[in-house]
Amino acid sequence: MQQIPKMLHKTILVTGGAGFIGSFLVDELIAKNYKVRIFDNLEKQVHNGKKPSYLNKKAQFIKGDVRNYNAFKKAVQGMDAIFHLAAAVGVGQSNYEVKKFSDTNLGGLANLLDILVNTKHKVKKIITNSSMTGLGEGNYECNKCGFVRPSLRTEEQLQQADWQIKCPKCRGKINSVATPEDANEYPNSIYAITKKTQQDMLMLFGKIYKVPTIALRCFNVYGPRQSLSNPYTGVTAIFISRIKNNQKAVVYEDGLQSRDFISVHDVVDALILSLEGNRADYSVINMGSGHPTSIKEIAETISRLLGKPGMVKISQDYRLNDIRHCFADITKAQKLLGWTPKVTLEEGFKELIEWSEGEKAIDNFSSAEKELKIKGLL
Repeated sequence: MQQIPKMLHKTILVTGGAGFIGSFLVDELIAKNYKVRIFDNLEKQVHNGKKPSYLNKKAQFIKGDVRNYNAFKKAVQGMDAIFHLAAAVGVGQSNYEVKKFSDTNLGGLANLLDILVNTKHKVKKIITNSSMTGLGEGNYECNKCGFVRPSLRTEEQLQQADWQIKCPKCRGKINSVATPEDANEYPNSIYAITKKTQQDMLMLFGKIYKVPTIALRCFNVYGPRQSLSNPYTGVTAIFISRIKNNQKAVVYEDGLQSRDFISVHDVVDALILSLEGNRADYSVINMGSGHPTSIKEIAETISRLLGKPGMVKISQDYRLNDIRHCFADITKAQKLLGWTPKVTLEEGFKELIEWSEGEKAIDNFSSAEKELKIKGLL
């Protein structure tokens, strides 16, 4: 199947274009001579209501909220393609700010799809970021029972500091293996439910109305421009904020739970490939490194790179509904997008640390942790 000439999509709307992933995407689109419009509400928790200094001045900026139907409708006018990246982000926070997360993530996308169905437009492609949180626990293999997909650990198990996932059939030891796109999804938070539902809504809309749609299911994305003062952002930014403020990075459980960390630059590469090609149309595609890394190792690496080794606390606390292991099978991305991750964890973390040196980091972790405890989630 042939590739679509990239300039078929000349004018691009990026919702959430002032954010972490969105802003890097805008930079790359501008560098490729696309005309870009940013639609972003400058969320107070992330941007404090102000335009970030890194925002690309060559892009048109519209301050607006995806929950505002009429404002969103104006932003869509004249666009050839849309990257819908605007979202409320935060697993724990979503479980007690249910309306905000539902209204933003589900209501925002519902607004977009309703606008496209009921008004004239020239949108030829929609791309969004989905989330690995929709999967729940990843895939596992048992030497006795073969492939298994365990459920979340019970609170009774976690109270006993029994962190390991066991085979749901024989209760024996199992090993984490890569999780592909067609794995059953068991979302474990309000945020996860909204992202999975977003993904499903977009895929259904695309097939009904013959508008190519793609959802990149992102695993743990890290890199510069993550808010270091937002205690609900990615774990790498939270650890940096703590250590920069001479506080130990707090790691839950025994620290050996693992995730799949992927550089923001690799994600942006995949977003561009999704726009400029057509082999991945109407697909959900995993976006990870394809390798698991323990949270303890992440914290220790950041501590070392910041020149403050040992600033890590293994708390033995736990968060309800947290998964133990999950990492991506990236075969589909390699096949359909011709994509492979280029940034190693060491290289990516060095860039992140260098960027963080000039950034203000307010440590709000303790207040966020207190809130989780009040709500009975920690």
